[in-house]
Amino acid sequence: MPVAALDLQRYLGDWYELARFDHSFERGLDFCKANYALREDGKIAVTNTGIKDSKPKTSNGKAKTTDTPALLRISFLGPFYSDYRVMLLDADYRWARVGNKSADYLWILSRTPELPKKTLGTILSESQRRGYDTSKLIWVKQK
Repeated sequence: MPVAALDLQRYLGDWYELARFDHSFERGLDFCKANYALREDGKIAVTNTGIKDSKPKTSNGKAKTTDTPALLRISFLGPFYSDYRVMLLDADYRWARVGNKSADYLWILSRTPELPKKTLGTILSESQRRGYDTSKLIWVKQK
């Protein structure tokens, strides 16, 4: 379930990917980062970067808002959109937990390449409480 409120202007910018569930489109990537920027047409430009086998990788997509503030629709493949749900968010927008409706995807994002262990513990505990198997998380190399 998405958080009740999302200030999109505060959410825009750079986010480091600290952890994720495994999926084919990011398999083997480290040093992952996402940038969200407002486009002139009101959609959100999404630029994901990472490194795989010592080579930089970039993917560009777009997102659009919905009637639910923390539920975006995101696309990297033409007209096909997927859920992007901000499900847990720090009051100061320092970190976020993002997923989708079916719980197949989960990301822990941060404005910095690391978070304090206590903060990570809180995110993991809340994720487990909501039914996520956090043992499946892949911790992304950021340093």
